[in-house]
Amino acid sequence: MKRFHVHTHVNDLEASIAFYTKMFGAEPIRVEGDYAKWMLDDPRLNFAISTRGDKPGVDHLGFQTDSEDELAEMKARAQAADMAMLDEGNTTCCYARSDKYWVTDPQGVAWEQFHTLGDIPVFSEKQPAVQPQSDSACCAPKGKPLSTPVKPESTSACC
Repeated sequence: MKRFHVHTHVNDLEASIAFYTKMFGAEPIRVEGDYAKWMLDDPRLNFAISTRGDKPGVDHLGFQTDSEDELAEMKARAQAADMAMLDEGNTTCCYARSDKYWVTDPQGVAWEQFHTLGDIPVFSEKQPAVQPQSDSACCAPKGKPLSTPVKPESTSACC
């Protein structure tokens, strides 16, 4: 079963934690100095906030799968639909190790598809010499084309 994922940037972490705790009727399962996450069952939602963004608001959406098989099924659908994809494979981000890939919708909204493999004690384990860190979330490919689709787009008209 999949869980919907939303990551939002906030200016004031403490005020936002207080707000979302009241709204969800649940405490976050993880709180760090720059990050908090709720794993809700009704609705099935992985809701994360952080102070690492460019400006307040929704950073990205996604689906967290319960199994590698579910992730592989979603990835196969994206590939079959010729969606441009950024496959990060086994990576670290947002205090977790995950197997993940990204697709971007026609409006440029980043969608993260991932299976969490475990927690880590830091936001990201990427080394600055290899991958420069920024104040934004370590993951969402903002405004950048992910890759060229696997097959060329059809030139036939539709509907």
